[in-house]
Amino acid sequence: MLVNDVWGGDVLTEFGKTFWQVDLAKGRRMIDQAIWSHILTSHHAVPLMFERGDRGTGLVVEITDGDFYGYRGNIFYDLVKSTVIRLAFIQARELRRQDIAAIAVTPGFLRSEYMLQHFGVTADTWRDGAKKDPNFIASESPLYVGRAIVALAADPHVKAKSGKVFASWTLANEYGFTDADGSRPDWGAHFAQAYGARYRTFDDDMYAAFDGPAELLFADWP
Repeated sequence: MLVNDVWGGDVLTEFGKTFWQVDLAKGRRMIDQAIWSHILTSHHAVPLMFERGDRGTGLVVEITDGDFYGYRGNIFYDLVKSTVIRLAFIQARELRRQDIAAIAVTPGFLRSEYMLQHFGVTADTWRDGAKKDPNFIASESPLYVGRAIVALAADPHVKAKSGKVFASWTLANEYGFTDADGSRPDWGAHFAQAYGARYRTFDDDMYAAFDGPAELLFADWP
């Protein structure tokens, strides 16, 4: 199993700035850290899975932010997170004759160390962060998305999910795991309740639109 989760862009993302206002050096660094690093790692690590013997389906996980195709608030943040989803699709297409799945996974509102510091709380007092941002009450610990990946790795039919993006909360509903405190955070349900609207996620119609001329021109490759 390979989990591509190199990011480090929280301090580089300039929300509130348009593409003609952003710092290009910071943006280039985000691309190198969060796209190029994923490609580089898969390039070298995935071939090691080819000769693993009878050990079940191999798994490549691309960690992103969001299971939707809408705007993400900043040119480089948007580019990085949507590209990571595309990387899962590309790898799945080129691994289709291998017993290896490539899947993009997004957490919800993640209680990372950076976010805990941002809200001035700890892993034990994190609920106090909701005083600054009510959405933080629906956040999840890093363990939650980790358990999502474990559930995918243990699924003998995981190849059926290859090339798609899934959220921690939808996988929790499917596989039945919980967060560290026994709760089951659902960012999608929280968003719909808080904002009175459901954002459109990747669905079967959108995945079907991925089929293009190459599917005919290169039908037998690789």
